[in-house]
Amino acid sequence: MLLPFIFFSQCINEEGFRLFLKTYLEVEDFPVDLCQRLFLSFQNSEPGQEDSTSEIIHTHRAYKQLTAFSADPFRLMADLACEVFLKDVSCYFSLLEDGQPRDKLEFAFRLYDRDGNGVLDSSEVDRIIAQMMHAAEYLDWDVSELKPVLKDMMTAIDADSSGTVSLDEWVQGGMNNVPLLVLLGLKKDGQHLWRMKNFNKPVYCNVCHSMLLGLRKQGLCCTCEDHILPPWAIYPVIKVHNYPQAHLKQMHSSKSTQTICPVPNTHPLLVFVNPKSGGKQGERVLRKFQFLLNPRQVYNLSNGGPGPGLSFFRNLKEYRILVCGGDGTVGWILDAIDKGNLLVRPPVAVLPLGTGNDLARCLRWGGGYDGEDLNRILKDIEGSSQVLMDRWSVQVITDENQEEGDPVPYEIINNYFSIGVDASIAHRFHTMREKHPQKFNSRMKNKLWYFEFATSETISASCKKLSENLTIECCGTPLDLSGVSLEGVAILNIPSMHGGSNLWGETKKVDTKGLTAQEEPEVIINPEILKVASQDLSDRRLEVVGLEGAMEMGQIYTGLKSAVRLAKTSQITIRTKKALPMQIDGEPWMQPPCTIHITHKNQACMLMGPPAKPSGFFK
Repeated sequence: MLLPFIFFSQCINEEGFRLFLKTYLEVEDFPVDLCQRLFLSFQNSEPGQEDSTSEIIHTHRAYKQLTAFSADPFRLMADLACEVFLKDVSCYFSLLEDGQPRDKLEFAFRLYDRDGNGVLDSSEVDRIIAQMMHAAEYLDWDVSELKPVLKDMMTAIDADSSGTVSLDEWVQGGMNNVPLLVLLGLKKDGQHLWRMKNFNKPVYCNVCHSMLLGLRKQGLCCTCEDHILPPWAIYPVIKVHNYPQAHLKQMHSSKSTQTICPVPNTHPLLVFVNPKSGGKQGERVLRKFQFLLNPRQVYNLSNGGPGPGLSFFRNLKEYRILVCGGDGTVGWILDAIDKGNLLVRPPVAVLPLGTGNDLARCLRWGGGYDGEDLNRILKDIEGSSQVLMDRWSVQVITDENQEEGDPVPYEIINNYFSIGVDASIAHRFHTMREKHPQKFNSRMKNKLWYFEFATSETISASCKKLSENLTIECCGTPLDLSGVSLEGVAILNIPSMHGGSNLWGETKKVDTKGLTAQEEPEVIINPEILKVASQDLSDRRLEVVGLEGAMEMGQIYTGLKSAVRLAKTSQITIRTKKALPMQIDGEPWMQPPCTIHITHKNQACMLMGPPAKPSGFFK
């Protein structure tokens, strides 16, 4: 039993490698070119120290037969040039064989515990990852995004963060790690059924635990099928240069791209995750989606932004996008779609991870993710409906002879724009948070600080008599602001602001049929008509409301009242006479006297979540 363990530390050259393959595969001959390619794939392994393993490990018939060719196996190894480590070859083939997960985990651990100290250090873990990459390539997986995922998983397995992995940590962590089990060859324990096959009895998906449809039919029948991009649907398109007798080096240097051929009648989900949103929730969501879907569908926005993901999916006609982050992250993705020159403009769903999440609220995706089952989120996306959402261009032109103020955060409005009291509170909050981030590390603290700034704004009334310091024109029609005492003005595109507040308020029901966006006039300022005017994400209109003060804002936030309806319009021009606080989609700044033009830009395709199911006894 001990001989094979000592043997693992030895090296073999190409001749010894071919001898191993012949005995392992029980064949008389083995193609020379294939042997050479396999041999070269192992040459990148780093040299290791001699193993000292005394625990019981599964022996391999190939090693026994290999030693039988020489009365002195160590002399055989010495005679051969040391090129490939037998431990790498052994680990690679063991991962491809059938077997129990615990046995495979223990085998890989003891094989790479080079110093026999009972723990794996970082270099030993890296060698195991390298062999898992080889196994994934053999399984025809697209491995371009796999290595960092494996590294993250290995870090998570180190439960005590000691920098080393014990046998117990390795086995315990590995037994509960879906991608790791897949790479250990345990397909039934670790992945969706992604291969085409005939089902002659009920089969259940081991990830979503739902019965696979299509009994006695051929097809991919997992309930997650509509979202998944199977590994075999991604394949390389290689541009081969016309070199004479181009060998491996030329082949490896040839540029290659990848193309996608999705399963018919499915809608692969492209997932963008902002790991900085929602504390550590973003990182957890990223890992969960990498487990549930193909890792090539899931992109960390901290690594290159949305460009790589959109470029990879750019030629697909039927796919969806899920943005995991706050409203700012959604705007980032929508801007990238605008600039991406895509074949189609894919519909976008939102998993809200940030604060506020006004856009997610009005699209029925909720005010924040609290760790719900992501399979339910996927099911909701499958049952969602497409809606168009207006997007607006905003141009801020500072008056001549005025010093430039803070930079304008955005050039596009997705949610809202405001001037005055609410922007003043937001600006104070934003400035204090940048100076003292440790004071804003929880939602409760944020609310208390916001209340503090709102109270001080009530006392100071910094935006009092706002109507004397600005003018508003709606499609060339000036608004008469003399009849109301305002401290703020908000321009609304969606019916949610400041974390769920509806400033426009509920619209009174009338018997007359409402006008369509084409029939509705470009500007409405008549108070009686405004009473029955409703908000619509896609009507190419903005709603203008007035805020009477910080105290009134508190009543609006609690749902006791709504703001003053001033207008509904398709174009707005605002001129200010003094420096005023402003904000776009929750990002505030101080703006010197200026002229602001707001015009319709385009419409984004969004996904509206399914209606909430009624709760209670009567449904």
